[in-house]
Amino acid sequence: MLEGLLGLAHSIAGFATPEIIFYALLSCLVGVIMGALPGLTATMALALMTTLTLKLPANQALLILICTYVGAIYGGSRSAILLNIPGTPASAASCLDGYALARQGLAGRAMGIATTGSVMGTLIGMFFLAAFTPVLGGMALKFGAYEFFWLALFGVIIAGTLTGNDPLKGWIAGIAGLFIAGIGQEPQYGFERFSYGVRDLAGGISLVPALVGAFGFAELLTAIRARQAPVKISAFDTVIPRLGDVLQYWRTILRSGLIGTAVGIVPGVGEDVAAWSSYAAAKRASKEKEMYGKGSVEGLMAAETGDNACVPGAVIPVLTLAIPGSAPAAVLMAAMIIHGIKPGPMIMIENPRFVYDVVAMMLFATIGILIYGLVLTKALVQVLRVPQHVLVPIIFVLCAVGSFAIAGRMFDVYVMLVFGILGYFLRHFGYPMAPLVLGIVLGDLLEKNLRRALILSDGDLTPFFTRPISAVVAAMIFGTIGWKLWSLHKSRQATSAVA
Repeated sequence: MLEGLLGLAHSIAGFATPEIIFYALLSCLVGVIMGALPGLTATMALALMTTLTLKLPANQALLILICTYVGAIYGGSRSAILLNIPGTPASAASCLDGYALARQGLAGRAMGIATTGSVMGTLIGMFFLAAFTPVLGGMALKFGAYEFFWLALFGVIIAGTLTGNDPLKGWIAGIAGLFIAGIGQEPQYGFERFSYGVRDLAGGISLVPALVGAFGFAELLTAIRARQAPVKISAFDTVIPRLGDVLQYWRTILRSGLIGTAVGIVPGVGEDVAAWSSYAAAKRASKEKEMYGKGSVEGLMAAETGDNACVPGAVIPVLTLAIPGSAPAAVLMAAMIIHGIKPGPMIMIENPRFVYDVVAMMLFATIGILIYGLVLTKALVQVLRVPQHVLVPIIFVLCAVGSFAIAGRMFDVYVMLVFGILGYFLRHFGYPMAPLVLGIVLGDLLEKNLRRALILSDGDLTPFFTRPISAVVAAMIFGTIGWKLWSLHKSRQATSAVA
């Protein structure tokens, strides 16, 4: 414990320079603005910022990305409360009570509650990030090729199950992501797959342009189709949080922080599930259930605490297993790899201080959202007035330039455009994006460990099912698939009976 505290103090001191503090506050501001603007998700913000930080040192680049991540998840509550439009999917649960409070003339108090919940949720998640990452990293050293194969597959399956309304569509999206990850030269002999004579495809699909397209350009197409109405922002009262709200609902804050962190650890699920899970748990335990959806302070506190606690939680499996806990965490992991940091079980041996660096980055991000939440709220909400016809071209240019900047290839811009159009139509037909992205991210991990395991076992499949950890994860996968298929079958039977 003492060693951990000393490591954290050392990391905080290392970042406490004017230049680093400036980067942290600026990137947090960018995150808040992009999170507040409806249609611009945290994943999109991270994908764009990744392309803009390629030339920076690794620690500075990752600080900027983490501050953007935390700021974007927090910023989504601004439009959710004032406009009843979630700035990010994670803020959808905040609309229920946040907008109701705003209609009662309590928009300032609602934003103060959101700030309190966001700060407390991030701090709770940071505690578990600092306390359990070294422990989980040590446990992950027991994982071999067999276990990592099943774990990568589990990430795709569980993401497909928990995101979207139809698990079959989620699994199809995840398998499509695995297929996309297989395009290019296979890792052992360099044989070209699915390139069809196109030399650029022989090198595979770059992750960042694909993410910028799926979460950036696709969001723009969706926003254009929706045609944003002119925004009218009502006057609001003080945004200073009330100490009484924190003291009265401390159980809700703690419960939601634990739920949000736990949801974040589950591969590919994300902040929106954390917010809704925390909201539902708070409602079940509440003594004022009738207030939920009508302006419940407790409900808004639960949603905002849960989704922000998910951010550090989603980073835990990135650092320990190299498996992202959410779509933004997938972009963050890609950025780590681009900057020469190898997340996974060996990180506690090769770079043990990095975990505390990440916690310190989260702390600076938390300070940033607290400052903006208390001081600059009235100025920042004016961003919501920016007309769509001004915003869309700017974001499109950033998407194109950012994709090109990765390797200086026009091919990556074409990849971004293709994935943007693909993402738009997948959304239109109800296919979730998170499993697709997770499939692309985990495809390489899955294939390399499958090949390695088959070489070790001389082609024998038995160790995949007889090694203890491997057998448990495999049982979880088949159990999840079986349970979901059974539930889907029963629901369709019930629908047919009613019809």
